[in-house]
Amino acid sequence: MLHGKRILLIVAGGIAAFKSLELIRRLRERGAAVRCVLTGAGARFVTPLSLQALSEDRVYSDMFSLTDESEMGHIQLSRDADLLVVAPATANILARMAAGLADDLAATVLLATDKPVLAAPAMNVRMWTHAATVANVETLKKRGVTFIGPNDGAMACNEHGPGRMSEPEEIVAAIEAMLATEQPLAGKRALVTSGPTREAIDPVRYISNHSSGKQGHAIAAALARLGAEVTLVSGPVAVADPAGVRTIHVDSADQMLAACLAAGVIDVAVCAAAVADWKVTRPAGAKIKKKAGAQPPPLELSPNPDILATLSKPGPRRPALVVGFAAETENLIANAIDKRGRKGCDWIVANDVSPATGTFGGERNTVHLVSAKGVEAWPTLAKDEVAGRLAARIALHLAQPRSAEAAE
Repeated sequence: MLHGKRILLIVAGGIAAFKSLELIRRLRERGAAVRCVLTGAGARFVTPLSLQALSEDRVYSDMFSLTDESEMGHIQLSRDADLLVVAPATANILARMAAGLADDLAATVLLATDKPVLAAPAMNVRMWTHAATVANVETLKKRGVTFIGPNDGAMACNEHGPGRMSEPEEIVAAIEAMLATEQPLAGKRALVTSGPTREAIDPVRYISNHSSGKQGHAIAAALARLGAEVTLVSGPVAVADPAGVRTIHVDSADQMLAACLAAGVIDVAVCAAAVADWKVTRPAGAKIKKKAGAQPPPLELSPNPDILATLSKPGPRRPALVVGFAAETENLIANAIDKRGRKGCDWIVANDVSPATGTFGGERNTVHLVSAKGVEAWPTLAKDEVAGRLAARIALHLAQPRSAEAAE
């Protein structure tokens, strides 16, 4: 699948650098040409000889090589590749990328490139969750850098949590997705809802939930990468708008439904938003004041519009495929199957959002795809990978003849 593609692999200084050797081997098996840039810190963990033997190409590390720089080697390296991959992407190199530094060959190549960049973070869990790293990652995402991982698990520092570099096969899958020349959803229009809704109690208080919007936003980006024209209707989230996607920001369920209906004729709808089931019937026009000794004011609730059921209704404007999400804390499969029947949608993506799973606000998700064919369990994946897999399934479904679609 990668025959003729040129990958520039930047190996930074972390214990996960040993995985870069297996990554090179797997890329070469798929026909890719791999050239390596090894940082000084990376050379503490893997040798230039190992990288050279597996890539069958020379390894670059010296910013001031007279031979290379006589031909502006740092520029040429950045332009010759189809894709730059940073693996492992340590906290240090991510910080330097975000700051736009050019203090060694790797950083200079990354600053000089006009090609897509994929980063596979690897670091201690506290480093990954530190506010500085979080800010750096968000900055890089806004500039178009794609991330794969990190995974949860045990690390060399004897701690456990997010920070493990993704496995080589996961990185290869991400590379294949980024370099795919085919756009099977070209000409298709997609609608995605994401994040929570906020239902006003008064001008300063509201009813909401813990949805971060990470999964819905990732799905919108994955559909766009496959060529779809995507409209993303997002509740209030801290996640950046995906590149290449038309994003509409809303607060309430009523606003979200109105935006969905205004999207016009669409081919596929993915309702990933966690829409509040109820709203306050008559929100207060001014802040409700707490009075000493007084009981809390009663809140009269009314049901919110059912966006998924509305989009699933039969009719000429119904999308060819409607996908809903079921966020459950118990009886996951039974509740998802029941929800699919009640809402009238085609597929349900069921995920357990119990606090112990870390799904809400986390980077990974464990889902089951429920359709007329049955229930398909997916392994625990990064949310970007769940999005990529779902987008690929949507593309396959929409490419089938209508008679085959009915069988699903």
